[in-house]
Amino acid sequence: MKFGERIRELRKQKKMTLRDVAPLVGVGFHYLSKVENEKLDFGQFPGEALIKKLAEVLDGDESELLLLAQKVPDDIRQRVLERPEVFSALAGCDDKTLDEVMGTIQEKSKIKTRQGKQRR
Repeated sequence: MKFGERIRELRKQKKMTLRDVAPLVGVGFHYLSKVENEKLDFGQFPGEALIKKLAEVLDGDESELLLLAQKVPDDIRQRVLERPEVFSALAGCDDKTLDEVMGTIQEKSKIKTRQGKQRR
């Protein structure tokens, strides 16, 4: 999915118009239309501040929107800087290997979630 498509999808899920959203994020509705249609004159994507406002107003996942806009969220950037060797190794993996790694991560996450619930 493209960034503009995701923004439109989130906006429509909230049953909001471009005119509803634009003032809440501090831009004109024509600009927001260009964002959704990926027709910006001076760059492919809006800046991080606007993306974060859109995520807040549209109840979207900020990290997802930043990544769709080809921007690295702060928490991911920090983790890459802490463990560059891990991310370098991941970058060299083929899709099958990445899928296997992701499956392992998801399984470990489920185990931690169950353990946390049992402690309560």
